[in-house]
Amino acid sequence: MTAARVILGVSGASGAGLGLAVARWLTTLGAEIDLVVSRAAHLTLAQECGADALVELKALATRFHSNADVGASIASGSVPVLGMIVAPCSMRSLAAISHGLDDNLLTRSASVQLKERRPLILLARETPLTLAHLRNMTAATEMGAVIMPPVPAFYLGPHDLSDIINQIAARAVDCLGIGEPVANRWNSSTT
Repeated sequence: MTAARVILGVSGASGAGLGLAVARWLTTLGAEIDLVVSRAAHLTLAQECGADALVELKALATRFHSNADVGASIASGSVPVLGMIVAPCSMRSLAAISHGLDDNLLTRSASVQLKERRPLILLARETPLTLAHLRNMTAATEMGAVIMPPVPAFYLGPHDLSDIINQIAARAVDCLGIGEPVANRWNSSTT
């Protein structure tokens, strides 16, 4: 059986550790990762996760694509991928996706997932939200995307920020349906 092939987009919103956590979960599940990182994400990865974060992210990926390469394989619907996660998803990327502005590889790859009716999970990262943000989320949802703001599952009793990031990333990966769910689940008998 062939490994699941997943596109991971990392945009420049705060929460760069989410991209790393998603990549780790996908690797644990044996998925092939096609990675595309926006220019702004290079900055947030370094600022929030350390100077070697991009190196680690690239090492987890099967293939790394330049965001400027709109002719890369993942820009075509003929390339069989299971779906795409954008973690984190900036409001700029969300707006481009929701309006079909395929002006870079990240947004083009997301549009391909929508047109091919494949899962597109957007970890939309901003607060508070403007009406424009909400309308873009609605438009993306109407086209088939899953909007998944990185909201902590406080009911699971996380011990630290790492627990929160890993749970959010696991929930995003679970939305792809690669295998058995990896996120911690609610258990009413534990409360």
